[in-house]
Amino acid sequence: MTLGTSSHAEDRGALTRRAARDGAPARDPGAPAVRECDPDDMPDGLVVADAAGRIVCFNAPAVRITAVPRERALGRPLEEALPLEDLKGRRWWALTDPYGGLAIRTGQPERYLLLPGGREVLAAARYVRDEPLGPVRRVVVTLRDAEARRRNERSHAELIATVAHELRSPLTSVRGFTRTLLAKWERFTDEQKRLILETVDADAKRVTRLITELLDISRIDSGRLEVRRQPVDVAAAVGRHVQGFTARGQSPDRFFVRVRRPLPELWADPDKVDQILGNLLENAVRHGEGTVTIEVAPTGPQDDETGTAVTVSDEGPGIPEESMGRVFTRFWRGSTRGGTGLGLYIVKGLVEAHGGTITVGRAPAGGAEFRFTLPVGAPTYLTRGI
Repeated sequence: MTLGTSSHAEDRGALTRRAARDGAPARDPGAPAVRECDPDDMPDGLVVADAAGRIVCFNAPAVRITAVPRERALGRPLEEALPLEDLKGRRWWALTDPYGGLAIRTGQPERYLLLPGGREVLAAARYVRDEPLGPVRRVVVTLRDAEARRRNERSHAELIATVAHELRSPLTSVRGFTRTLLAKWERFTDEQKRLILETVDADAKRVTRLITELLDISRIDSGRLEVRRQPVDVAAAVGRHVQGFTARGQSPDRFFVRVRRPLPELWADPDKVDQILGNLLENAVRHGEGTVTIEVAPTGPQDDETGTAVTVSDEGPGIPEESMGRVFTRFWRGSTRGGTGLGLYIVKGLVEAHGGTITVGRAPAGGAEFRFTLPVGAPTYLTRGI
C-alpha cells in the first residue's frame, strides 16, 4: 500500500516537472478527462473575428441562423460575411466601427438587426482587448433568432390590449352607476337602487374574474402554480356545477351526467378542479347547443396513468378542424365573440399542473368534445417529501 502511494506521488511529481519544463499546465492522470468546449454545442450563434477583422470562428448555430456556409464565412472580413443592418437600413459595422472609435468601448448591447433578405436576428458584440485601452484583438458576436422574442412581445402587447378593453367596460359601468346614485339618490326607489347595485356587483365580479385569470396566467407561465392536493370527488363536483347552472335558469334537461364507477381515489386541488369544470361547462352552455353531456370515468388503456377522465361534449356546430390546434392558445375565441380568450389556455395549464392531459375533438353528436384526465396523485405532504 505504501509503495503504491509513493509510486503514484513520484509519477505525479514527474508529470508536474515535465509540465513546468514544457510550459503546459500540469494534469493529474487520476483526474477525469476534461472535454474541450466546442462552439457548435452552444445554443446561440457565435462569430469571432481576429484583430484584422477576419472571421476565425463561425459555429453551427450561426450557420443555421444566417444561412451562410461556414467555409464561405471563415477568413472573410466580418462586414462581408455578416452584413448586418439596423432597422433603419444603416450598415451596422460601419455605424459601430468596432476596431476604431473610443478605446473605452467594450461592445454593443443586444438589439434587433437585419440579415440580407430582411430576416430579423438579435445580435450583440463584445470587443476583446489585451489591455484596457489597447487595440481590439477580437470581436465576439452572438446571434439569436428573433422570432420567438417577437412572438412573445406580440403576445404581451395583445394581453395588455385585451385586459385594457375588458376592464374598461365594467369599470365605466361601475363609475357611471355610482356617480348617478350619489347625485340622485333620493330620486330612485328602493327597487331601482337594488337593481343598480346588483349591476355594479356583477361588473365588480367581472373585474375580479379577469384579475384572477391574469394571476393564473402569470403563475402558469412562470411555473409557480401551486397544486394543493386533497381527496376530490369529481362526480360530486360535476353535480354541484350542474345544479349551479340550473339555479341560474338553465333547464335541468339541458344536462346529461354519466358516471362510470368505481372511480379511483383522486388527490387533486379541489379549487382548480372546480375552475376546470366551470370553464368547460360554461363554454359548452354558451357556445354549444342541445344537450351537454358530462361523463366521468376511470382512465382507460389509452391513457398513460391511472386516474379519472372527464369528457364534456355538446351538440352545437363544433370547432373547425383547422382551429383545433389553436384552441388552447392565448386569446383563441370561437365563432361567437366575447370573453378574453384566456379560459381554455388556463384550463390546459391547470390540468397539466396536476400531471394530466386535455384534448379537444368532435363529439358523436357533431359538437365540441373536451376530455381531460387527472392522475390519482398523492397528498401534498407526500409530494413535498415530508
